[in-house]
Amino acid sequence: MDKIKFKTVEPKILYFGTPVALITTIDIDGNANIGPMSSVWALGWTLMLGLEMESKTYQNLMEQKECVINFPPSSLFKHVEKIANLTGANPIPDYKTGRYQYDADKFKSGGFTSLKSELVKPPRIAECRLQFEAVLKNILKINDDPVEASGVAAVEVRVVKVHADEQLIVDGKHIDPQKWNPLIYNFRHYYGLGEELGKTFKAEI
Repeated sequence: MDKIKFKTVEPKILYFGTPVALITTIDIDGNANIGPMSSVWALGWTLMLGLEMESKTYQNLMEQKECVINFPPSSLFKHVEKIANLTGANPIPDYKTGRYQYDADKFKSGGFTSLKSELVKPPRIAECRLQFEAVLKNILKINDDPVEASGVAAVEVRVVKVHADEQLIVDGKHIDPQKWNPLIYNFRHYYGLGEELGKTFKAEI
């Protein structure tokens, strides 16, 4: 292997490759919103969500304390991109003015189908093969980031119900990684997964 030559760099974004999630929430009037995002990670049945505090998703989650984290497969990237520049916030936040448009029905605009949840009020997205119903736990506000145009927060939610396409399920409780191909946001480009390289010693299938 050739020796790597490193260079100090300050990239505009640090989205180095994370799954896309579509966060569904509802407002005080019961209207549903979809918030595309790509800052999410799991520890046990707890998820951390990176959200802009002026976004409709964040506002709804703070008010209603519930959400659904829907994970689209890579084949849905065009549907996700259709709502990428839409916002449910009205009026549109200053930092989004000129780049985003207000949209009251992102389900229709993205070609998504609403599906009733079991334990929370926000709907699931039928086209997403993995869906996590969740409730709000904690919030860590981040107001000093050098590149974010608005305040952001790391929002901790507890998953209370998991729904999966039955074709993805192995032995009643495992997700088959051979059949699951999540949409990945890699430095602002959409990717799927490549060929499997191997598995960790913790893998049970």
